[in-house]
Amino acid sequence: MKRLLALAAQALPSVIALAGALVVSGLIVWVSGHSPWLALSAVVEGAFGSADSLSEVCVKTCPLLLCGLAVAVSFRAGVWNIGVEGQLLLGALAMAALGRQVGPLPAAGALAFDLGAAALAGAAWAGIAAVLKLRRNVSEVISTIMLNFVALLFISYLVQGPLMETGGRYPQTDALADGLMLPRLFAGHRVHLGLVVAVLAAAALQFVLFRTVAGFEMRAAGANPQAARLAGINVDRRLLLALMLSGALAGLAGGIEVSGVTRRLYERFSPGWGFTGIAVGLLGRLSPAGVVVAALFFGALDAGSNAMQRVAGVSSVLVSVIQATVILFLVTLERARWFQPQAGPEA
Repeated sequence: MKRLLALAAQALPSVIALAGALVVSGLIVWVSGHSPWLALSAVVEGAFGSADSLSEVCVKTCPLLLCGLAVAVSFRAGVWNIGVEGQLLLGALAMAALGRQVGPLPAAGALAFDLGAAALAGAAWAGIAAVLKLRRNVSEVISTIMLNFVALLFISYLVQGPLMETGGRYPQTDALADGLMLPRLFAGHRVHLGLVVAVLAAAALQFVLFRTVAGFEMRAAGANPQAARLAGINVDRRLLLALMLSGALAGLAGGIEVSGVTRRLYERFSPGWGFTGIAVGLLGRLSPAGVVVAALFFGALDAGSNAMQRVAGVSSVLVSVIQATVILFLVTLERARWFQPQAGPEA
């Protein structure tokens, strides 16, 4: 019973923030002359009304889940990793660059190798910010934000130059080899094996954070760095580990999206999964289990937004309003000290 009460208390701020965001969004819809109930019904129907809809929810959830996990692990360790978007792009780049040929390995081995390379690319990109933080005391907020733009422009150069498709018609890479596409979980639907990988990653991260010494030390370093140092914890090492693990999860998200959905890398590849991952991580209270639920919610919103626009006449941009409002409510609740903040980045 005490465990259930503790979980309820931890989830309460997210529930209030989500309810507040939905109320605000409903008011916006009502003021604009549309029916909030019709808009909500259209979203639910568009997300869960058929097997195809459920498949699309799962496809949308996969990158959001991995990006939310990336945010959760870094924030838990006291590191403001705002560069998940850039790390995802580098992971997608690694997958697209390596995946044009299967190579000497069996197809399954080559796919695993390329996804591992995508995770390493994301970790290496996050490692740049970690080195700047540890060696030059550069704020990770500034460095990770700037690295997002570097990654975006770097990919823009590559897909219009060295990695442009053989035909030279569009700014995109050649398609992945047939054997390097993630298999579909169900025939006739787009949901792919990457969703299983993402859920397993969430379970693994839950275990690491709450059942291992390294996870305890990361959480302790995030909660109080000074006390952690006095306890003999190498805070700098834990910061580096958390940031690179965060980058690896983001890079894996990019690699899975290329091998599971798009098959190519192109300009404007990401619609902002890395930034939405911040909302997912915060709504999930920086808990891997909570992030799974939050990612599913945002995936359903995204998948149902087109139906909302088509049926209720409400712009799909409302989804972005909900995401932003959720963050504002969560920050307000923390700042007002209505609830005890979780172990995470110090404000």
